[in-house]
Amino acid sequence: MKENYNKTIYACFVGYIVQAIVNNFIPLLFLTFQKSYGIPLSQITLLVTLNFGLQLAIDLISISFVDRIGYRASAVLAHVFAAVGLLCLTILPDLTPEPFIGILISVIIYAVGGGLLEVLVSPIVEACPTDNKEKTMSLLHSFYCWGHVAVVLFSTLFFHFAGIEHWRIMAIIWALVPILNTIAFLKVPIAPLIAEEDTGLTIGELFRNKLFWVLMLLMLCSGASEQGVSQWASTFAEKRLSISKTISDLAGPMFFAIMMGTSRAVYGKFGERIDLHKFMVMSCLLCTASYLLTSLAPSPVLSLVGCGICGLSVGIMWPGSFSIASASIPKGGTTLFALLALAGDLGCSGGPAVVGFAASAFGDNLRNGILIGTIFPVLLLLGLLMQKKRAQTS
Repeated sequence: MKENYNKTIYACFVGYIVQAIVNNFIPLLFLTFQKSYGIPLSQITLLVTLNFGLQLAIDLISISFVDRIGYRASAVLAHVFAAVGLLCLTILPDLTPEPFIGILISVIIYAVGGGLLEVLVSPIVEACPTDNKEKTMSLLHSFYCWGHVAVVLFSTLFFHFAGIEHWRIMAIIWALVPILNTIAFLKVPIAPLIAEEDTGLTIGELFRNKLFWVLMLLMLCSGASEQGVSQWASTFAEKRLSISKTISDLAGPMFFAIMMGTSRAVYGKFGERIDLHKFMVMSCLLCTASYLLTSLAPSPVLSLVGCGICGLSVGIMWPGSFSIASASIPKGGTTLFALLALAGDLGCSGGPAVVGFAASAFGDNLRNGILIGTIFPVLLLLGLLMQKKRAQTS
């Protein structure tokens, strides 16, 4: 690989850290917003829904303009939106008639950046002239995990030593990351995803391809398997272990993210020696076992171990599904990656919802909700077997 494309991949690594910042920083301030501005919990919940809802919309809308304006311009815009949204968060709540309006506008701005990054970063790396793209893709996605861990850890330390009342300084510090990466994307080379003489498949052509729907199932179940436990990890740890909210955040989501990042980093290091399809099948089996351990273990500590194993098992699912899709439909282009991101994000939203609704149906028993969530890795395993069968017959 040429040295200059190394810089492109490094910029994409940071791009996923930026997405981790926009998704995970503001939830750390929910209680502060509630106390400082008197914002009710119902409105605060809307911020999360709006953030991920807009990212879903951007996944779909991006199909119409990314190829027209190009990947470089789109990547620069994504980072600008992310940086501006974080900076607006520090000033708009005090300038708007209602602080919630200012926060809402800020979330809308950086959600556009987060949605664009979801669509752009993976295909930019996929287009780079590298060997062993599967291991590079896995390493790429590990940086979202490390970004998540960094946001929680460094922000928590800053709030502890500097005081939560200085959260605006932390927001500015995090905004520097997309600002600096904007400069990088202005300079690094970006290879075309599809050869100039070829054209990407249209939505209609993809929809008529039966394999496409199998790949969409893989992405949907990958997102659901990952977030079905991840989003509930803190609450689950707090209830099962009877510990404080701060400790449960460290024992739950951070433990999960570290294990998931470790899985992706290991595959990123040794991926050329491992068959991706077999590794994903084994991951599905391990994920199923982790869901069962988390939900059925008599010991709270074993349940927490199950959460960690789940993080380890789901690490390869999202990047692996991207790699399988790219190899299965090489002319899918931007449209394919945007629709895959849409399916993955739907899984990330739907997985926790299914677990939550199931838990409510069983008297707010989260263990039973996670048990119902076992269906996600099972469906992913079936999708992998279907994809393998179609690949062998094509």
